[in-house]
Amino acid sequence: MDFHIVIDRYLEIDKYTFMPNSVLIESADGEKRGITEMNAVMKSTSSHQPALVGGPKSVPDNRPEVFTWPIVTTEDEQAVLNVLRSGKMSGWDITKEFEREFACWQGTSFALASCNGTSSLLEAMFGVGIGRGDELIMPSLTYWASGLQAFAMGATPVFADVDRQTLCIDPADIEHRITPQTRAIMVVHYCGHPCEMDAILEIASRHHLKVIEDVSHAHGGFYKGRKLGTFGDVSAMSMMSGKSFAIGEGGMLCTNDRVIYERAVAFGHYERHDELTLPTLQAGAGLPWGGIKGRLNQTCAAMGRVQLKYYDQRIAVLQSAMNRFWDLAEGIPGIRPHRTPPNSNSTMGGWYNPLAHYCPEELGGLPVETFITALQAEGVRSARGAHLPLHFHSLLNEIDVYHDGRPTRLAGSARDVRQPRGSLPVSEQVAARTFGVPAFKQDDPEYIRRCVDAFQKVAHQASELRDAKKLM
Repeated sequence: MDFHIVIDRYLEIDKYTFMPNSVLIESADGEKRGITEMNAVMKSTSSHQPALVGGPKSVPDNRPEVFTWPIVTTEDEQAVLNVLRSGKMSGWDITKEFEREFACWQGTSFALASCNGTSSLLEAMFGVGIGRGDELIMPSLTYWASGLQAFAMGATPVFADVDRQTLCIDPADIEHRITPQTRAIMVVHYCGHPCEMDAILEIASRHHLKVIEDVSHAHGGFYKGRKLGTFGDVSAMSMMSGKSFAIGEGGMLCTNDRVIYERAVAFGHYERHDELTLPTLQAGAGLPWGGIKGRLNQTCAAMGRVQLKYYDQRIAVLQSAMNRFWDLAEGIPGIRPHRTPPNSNSTMGGWYNPLAHYCPEELGGLPVETFITALQAEGVRSARGAHLPLHFHSLLNEIDVYHDGRPTRLAGSARDVRQPRGSLPVSEQVAARTFGVPAFKQDDPEYIRRCVDAFQKVAHQASELRDAKKLM
């Protein structure tokens, strides 16, 4: 702030000596203030200055307990210790109990646990009959394990674009990609947001396609009042330690279709082939059809049983915290929530990897990287949040994994299914127009309010941040 000192009155000491008796400070706007008042003005100005350029932090305390997840108690520890002391780490009894409880919670007839989510998704693909020459329509904006297992079966992914708001596969971009080789649609409830299942199921039904739900980001979420993972022919999900439903490491497949379930068992669970009832599968019992072992370590199954008992009540607290944050942040320029609409009977489940939509045009073009750095300087947890599109990667364009003499993406295809830059415009822009917001696990109103204050401060000082960036 520009200012200069004005001597308002002098005190006469003697006829030769005078000293200032009243000092005012005149600011650039011509307003005169006393020193005490000016100190208050300067302090207020400093408090609104971004921490990145010298202002104070909005959130000086870290509060790790607000973000701790999963919540591990002595009950979890004792359950795991019981498995270790009994030597049953590689058994099936505890895992089968976990599967029964999970199927009941999920609302499906069958649940099959595996060593990780990648294996569960692979088993789901085999379960619906994906094989050599088939195509799997899926989003490019996702983790690789949503679809790259198709290579192992001689199939190939075909990518569809995502919806700008939900960041999930866009139903409007699916149908024109369907060919006679299309076997299934893989939907990913991205960062907890439900896909538009009504539209997707209608397309799949009309074209006689299977639907696989990847629920790795959305355990316990709902779409229009119905639990995610119960819409498709089969669902599968990761339960590794970073997920909302975390058991250390593991995956789960859920379905109401006995054929899909038994095919999954045949593929990677040879020790359970006594469960097979279909003659075509019984004929090959005793060896894993996929040449893999999907068995879940029972320490993880034991932890999963404990976590499941408390999961719904814990994510209710988590959802309250995240919705509080977004309700308080409403109207802050440059950011929009990535969440389900109010009163839609749709939820974000465990709200895995919460994101914000970023609108740089409202902040004078401030790059998202600078916005994130400014938030971090304020003491807020923030980072880049979205995946880079899979169709950019060389594995999906050039690499010959199995010595077919051509890129593996094309090995089982009668056409070139590769998709160059520019072919999925929304997916390709997401990284520059989203970022991660604090993943609150506890509903601490005061702490959340201070985080929102930091967002407000950074957004309203975007011009100062732009100017500072020019000088860096």
